[in-house]
Order: sequence, then structure tokens, then C-alpha cells
Amino acid sequence: MSKRKSSHRSMNGKNFIILPIIFSLLILGICYAVVMPSARTFIKMGSLFFSDSEKNFSNDYNNIFVPVAEEPEEGTSEVSKVEEPKTVPLSSIEYPKIGEQFGELIIEDCQTDVKLFFGDGYVELNNGVGIYAGSFIPGYGKTIMIAGHNCTFFNGLKYAKVGQKVKIRTSYGNYTYEITDIQIKNAKDKSAYDLAAQTENLIMYTCYPFDALGFYPDRYFVYGKLVSGPVIDKKS
Repeated sequence: MSKRKSSHRSMNGKNFIILPIIFSLLILGICYAVVMPSARTFIKMGSLFFSDSEKNFSNDYNNIFVPVAEEPEEGTSEVSKVEEPKTVPLSSIEYPKIGEQFGELIIEDCQTDVKLFFGDGYVELNNGVGIYAGSFIPGYGKTIMIAGHNCTFFNGLKYAKVGQKVKIRTSYGNYTYEITDIQIKNAKDKSAYDLAAQTENLIMYTCYPFDALGFYPDRYFVYGKLVSGPVIDKKS
């Protein structure tokens, strides 16, 4: 009888130690699964801003951008007038793939001169600004939606004003847009853009407020209309 009691007490003692450990491990596992997806993003952001070594993403993308010589403007009073468009056959264009640099975006009044990528993922937005893959490239006659980080490449958008010019240079032509509106909207507000629009329009956006680290619900939208640039002939 004494041996059975001793064995019973021993088992109770082990359970007293093992069960809390198992319970704690389960709680830690659940917390890890819930917290890590968002925490991982903050860790990456922190490493970019506070790491002693400079981050280099230059080997992580393909550059297909070959600049085209810009035509001189005929007169400042006619800059805002939409010029007679030239056409570029779609078959002659190397349509960019996700992660490829295919141009440059320049807003002189906002001190912005950045690489333009197709796609808006980690590599693209750490090297420049990127076109949302659900929108279109310049000249296609539809919505061009471009994202950039508020603390880096699109920080200059805080200086944007209606009437300023935005230049986009590509391998198949150079485009000029004029800023027509600026709005602050919630990131989930789908009225902020129209990807089904049948007219070419430019939308640039970034997190708001500016110079703030982390994720915020608002976005800073800058809208523009086409002023000049070749039209892509999708039938040729």
C-alpha cells in the first residue's frame, strides 16, 4: 500500500510540473502565430532604418529601362494642353514583369526623382516606387496607380500641389501628367480609385501621415491627368 501511495504522489508531482509547461508552450505557440505576421513587417522596417550596415537591394531586380530622348517643349503656355498623341505598337514594347524597373518618375516641385517598377512588393518599394499590378502602364489609356513609402521615395508628395507636372520616362516614350487633385482617404475606401476607367489617369499614393513609422489607416492620394505622351496601339 505504501508503494502505491508513493507512486501516486510521484505521478501527481510530475503532472504538476509538466502540465503547466505544456499549457505555457501552447499559449506561446498561439501568440506567435497571431503576432508574428505583423511583427515580422515591423522588424524588417526597423532593420532598414536602424541597421548599421547599408541595405542593398540592387541585385534583386531586373532593369529593362532604356531612356528615350525628350522632345523640347514648344512653349510654357501650351504645356497644359493635351498634344496630338503619337502611337506606339504594343508588339514593339517589352511589357514589364513584376519586379522589373522599366522607367523613372520625376516631380521637380516635390524633389522627387525615383526609379519606377512594375509591382508594389518588398523589393520594388525598397528601390523606388511601383505600379500596382492591377493597374496599367503609361500610354495604355487606363488607370496608372503608383505606390511608394511615405518615409522614403514618396516623402516628397507632401509638397504636391494642383497644377504641378509629373514626368514618367519609359523605354517606349516620355509622359507628362498634371496634378489635378489631392485627397486623404482610408486605405479601404475603394472610391479613391477606379481601375476600370477608360481614360488615362495617374494616381500616386502613400501612407499618411508623412514621416510616421508603422501602419496607419489613411492614404495620401495625388491625382493627375495626361498632358502628353505616346498612345500604345493595342491592336498592333
